[in-house]
Amino acid sequence: MTFAQRLKFKRNPKIRRNLSRLVRTTGFKLLAVYLLVFAVFAVSMIAYVAWHTSQLIESQVSEKVEAEVRFLADQYRVGGVQRLVLVIDRRTRRPGSSIYLLTNYAGEVLASNVSELPIGLLDQPGTRVTAYRRSDEPGAKENLAFVEVFMLPGGYRLLVGRDIEDRDTLRQLVVRPAQVALVLILIMGLAGGIFVTRRVLKRIDSMTATSETIMAGDLTGRLTVDGSGDEFDRLAGSLNTMLERIEALMAGLKEVSDNIAHDLKTPLTRLRNRAEEALRGATSEEEWRRALETTIEESDGLIRTFDALLMIARAEAGQARDSMVDVDLADITENVAELYEPLADEQGLDLVTEIVPMSIHGMRELLAQALSNLIDNAIKYGRPADGARGLIRVTLVRDGAFAVLEVTDSGPGIADGDRDRVVERFVRLEASRSRPGSGLGLALVSAVARLHGGQLSFSDAGPGLRATLRLPAKAP
Repeated sequence: MTFAQRLKFKRNPKIRRNLSRLVRTTGFKLLAVYLLVFAVFAVSMIAYVAWHTSQLIESQVSEKVEAEVRFLADQYRVGGVQRLVLVIDRRTRRPGSSIYLLTNYAGEVLASNVSELPIGLLDQPGTRVTAYRRSDEPGAKENLAFVEVFMLPGGYRLLVGRDIEDRDTLRQLVVRPAQVALVLILIMGLAGGIFVTRRVLKRIDSMTATSETIMAGDLTGRLTVDGSGDEFDRLAGSLNTMLERIEALMAGLKEVSDNIAHDLKTPLTRLRNRAEEALRGATSEEEWRRALETTIEESDGLIRTFDALLMIARAEAGQARDSMVDVDLADITENVAELYEPLADEQGLDLVTEIVPMSIHGMRELLAQALSNLIDNAIKYGRPADGARGLIRVTLVRDGAFAVLEVTDSGPGIADGDRDRVVERFVRLEASRSRPGSGLGLALVSAVARLHGGQLSFSDAGPGLRATLRLPAKAP
């Protein structure tokens, strides 16, 4: 970075802020850790390769030197010093020859191609690495050699060595390109990491902006899905589904509030008017009694409405799951049907059952209430349009892993466009609302079905309506 660039960086707070955000991101930190681990691994591999190469060369040189020493020792035993001098002299004349030095007991040189060696080198037998300068290459630079000092009988000292400059050259051929490659990898890794991190920051900034819009009250905002299928797309898809659910719940809450205000205002107003009328006009005990009975009846209706709302809220919140046990659904169905049979007969309806023994994991009270609501709804709206005697059929059968509970009537049924609406709170398809009810019965059945991992659906019975409750069944 030039001086002008450093000065521009110091004076521009936006650049510093963006760089600071970039460095603090999790992606950049993970990248830094990854690059550090990779760099340590690469350096370790390079060091190992260089060390192994050096060891291999030294091993080869040591074997050659030992073989040379054994050969010269054999020549000394065969022909004495004169033969040894002739052999060394002959070998020193070869191109690329080894290093030779032969001295007598007084240290006088008898044969050699070395001009300089460290003082005292010949005093200690063994192998070592030492600096040297060749006598047959005047002005040559000082090199390194692997040498072995060998003591011959009669006080003669023999030094044989091999130049190991090739070892250092080969090491440099391995290390230098590896170092350059490591630097390039780090630079490319940082550049790629910055690019990826900036892309991640862009997605996160988009999510943050959408979240701020939603927190400001606009529940229609959705996170961007670019179709790549990566973790951000999966997260955005899940959050969008959650936002749709929240938006639907908020809309439902608003609708429920409006319906509560509308449906409860009328009975409360009627309750107040009758109480006020009794205070003003009642003159006998009988009139007071009738006023109180009417007030109690209206109050019971309000209590039933609030009980239904509370039961729906508990079912949707899943508070009853901890109290679930294995229950006999066939027994529940038979008891509820038997309870409603006299009422159905009184309304001109025949109630028949077809029940297969079956058990599920659930709450007996909620399941009984759900079935009661379905049968009660069929009794209210299940009479044929011509006034003839109708039929309500309650069936319980097994369909694979599910228990299928159906309540079928012979009434006018429900239009296709209204079948999704009837499970909403306070929805009553009867415009006049002359029949008793609060519009919460089917909403409770739907909530109980979801609580038990099932679903409620409606279909045409031709004529009439078929309400189907599918619940996970226990293995037979």
